[in-house]
Amino acid sequence: MDGANVIGARADGWWRDRPGAARRLVAEIAAWTAATNSDPVQSGQEELPARIVVVLEGAARSGIPAGEVDTEPAPVTVAPARRPAVVVMHAPGHGDDAIVAATAEAGPGPLVITSDRALVERVRALGADTRGARWLRERLDS
Repeated sequence: MDGANVIGARADGWWRDRPGAARRLVAEIAAWTAATNSDPVQSGQEELPARIVVVLEGAARSGIPAGEVDTEPAPVTVAPARRPAVVVMHAPGHGDDAIVAATAEAGPGPLVITSDRALVERVRALGADTRGARWLRERLDS
C-alpha cells in the first residue's frame, strides 16, 4: 500500500505532521482489520488478505517503526476469524520503488492500493491488482 497516497487522499492537515499522519493511518488500518474480521458478514466488508504492508517514505517513516504492528487481539466470535498482519515498511528511497519490489516478492495476485498512475502501470505489469486510495479511505472512514 502506498502510505503517502492514502494519507494524502484526505485533506486533514496531514502535511503539517507527516509522522502523526502515518501513525493515524496505521491505527485506522488496525482498527479496520479488527472490525472486519470480527464478523465480516455483519460489518459488510470483504475478506481481508493475510498481510497488509504499509510503505512509508520520507518524514512519515519517523511516525512508526518498521515491522509488524502490535495490534490488540480481535474480539472472540462464534467462528474464529483470520486477522491479517499489518506490517510497516520504510522505503529507503522513493516509496514507489519499494512498493514495486514488495509486489514482486509477494507472489501471485497481490492487491496494491495507490492512485499513482505510473505506479499502477508498474505493479500491474507484475500481475498485481490495484485499487485507488479513495477505495481504502472509504473503508477506513465507514
